[in-house]
Amino acid sequence: MTAALVLGPGEPLDPAWAEAASTAEAGRLVAEGRTVAVTLSGDETTQIAAAAVYAWLGARIFRTSCPDGVRQAIDMTDSLAGRRPPALTRRGLA
Repeated sequence: MTAALVLGPGEPLDPAWAEAASTAEAGRLVAEGRTVAVTLSGDETTQIAAAAVYAWLGARIFRTSCPDGVRQAIDMTDSLAGRRPPALTRRGLA
């Protein structure tokens, strides 16, 4: 799977990418093997939460006004899904 790409709100989408308007549509497009793009809207918290859900479903292109928070959410989700190693591992000793 390719690395996720985070774009600014005004940046154009490549015509080869399939834009999803819902999670159901994103899941269907990912299952078809398409590169899925989503445009996130709302406040920062909403965009970060939506990015995590779409990343879990397999979307790889994210257009947002909160790139730093969205990038963190995508990286965390990819680590949880086993698509990338964690940024930092710690072993807890009790």
